[in-house]
Order: sequence, then structure tokens, then C-alpha cells
Amino acid sequence: MNNKTIITINNLAKRFPIGGGEFTALKNINLKFEAGEFAGLVGPSGSGKTTMLNIIGSLDNPSDGDVTLLGTSIKKINPKRASSLRKHHIGFIFQTYNLMPVYTVYENVEFPLLLLKKSAAERRKAVLDALEWVGLMDKIKSKPKQLSGGESQRVAIARAMVKRPELVLADEPTANLDKENSYHILDTMVKLNKELNTTFLFATHDDKVIKYLNRIIRLEDGKVVADDIIKK
Repeated sequence: MNNKTIITINNLAKRFPIGGGEFTALKNINLKFEAGEFAGLVGPSGSGKTTMLNIIGSLDNPSDGDVTLLGTSIKKINPKRASSLRKHHIGFIFQTYNLMPVYTVYENVEFPLLLLKKSAAERRKAVLDALEWVGLMDKIKSKPKQLSGGESQRVAIARAMVKRPELVLADEPTANLDKENSYHILDTMVKLNKELNTTFLFATHDDKVIKYLNRIIRLEDGKVVADDIIKK
């Protein structure tokens, strides 16, 4: 792990209108993340984990404070720049996989590279590398409906990693998986974290995920109540 700070969160707050009032989802959050971390936002449902992940990923805006991601202010960013930031630098992994059902495994993984306008040769090498990382070379022509849950999530990881992003944001990535598949997925992410120095940030309340984390940030009612480095 190097000491390059890739995420700085300063006095972050997020409020949502509810009825005639407001719900405060995040309250005065201050955090920093360095390149190569394998960290998690941990807490019960409603604690603010996903809200924070969405703001870090430029999918939502702060109400107060700011998040600086790779030198870019999320609060000041315009939609076009936010889209470019996600396209080039961030991989997303969701609990529902979000694979495109009409596309093959190869085509699902290739899709982010089409957005980056990579050449056919560049795309092919990157897709094959990514599928080899997750152990799915034998499923290259399969459609999502032919895959198990664990295989689908491995495709989602390959799609997130194919452009070699600096940051991967994973929202409850093991929620729909059994224990064996969860550990397979997590072992794969640890390997990619170590080999590529990719920063992984999870939102989770899954004990299986928590066991793998090197840093645990605990949230309760929108506030950070603990921030612990785990020595492995």
C-alpha cells in the first residue's frame, strides 16, 4: 500500500426531504482513504453506508461538506465530469449483479471498455485478463441466465475491474450468495487488491465480508462511531 490519499471526506452531511421535514442520513463525517486499502463501511440498515458510497462514487451530492475523489470535488462537479470520473476511475459492484441479460459474459465485461472507446485488440486483452482473474474463461459465451449467483457476481467483479480502476465501490456484494460463494468472491477481491493495488470500499453488514477487511468504519445513525485498522 502506498500513501497516496485518493478519498478525503470533510464534514460530510446528507439530508433527504421526508413529508414536510427532513431525514439526516449522514452527520459530520470526516474520513480519508489511501490507495490500496481494503476497507468497509459497516453498520445496520439505515446507518448511512449506501448513502456515503453513492456520494463517494459521484452518484449523489452532499448537502453539506464535501468529498474529494482523486483530486476532484464531488460537491462542485458537473454531471458530465461526474460521468467521466466514474467511467475512467471507479468500478461498481452491486448485490443484484446488474448484468445485461441479452449480452454474453464476454460482452458484459467488455461494455465499460466500449464507453472508453478502446480498440478491439485492447478490449479483447483486457476482457480475457479480467475473466481469467475471476476464473470464468469457460463461461465466456454464456448468458447471465445460464450462470449461478456466484458466477454472476464474479462477472460483475470482472466488469468492475476490466478498466483497472483506482477505486472499486461494493455495496453488499455477498448479500445474495451462500457462504462458499461469498468466500470465493472475497478471495478474488483480496487477490485483485494486492496484485493491482486497487482500493476496495464496501458497504456491508455481512460478517463474512467484515472478516476480510483491513479497516472497519462503523456507522450508527449516520455518524462514524469507530474507525479501526485491523492487523492481519
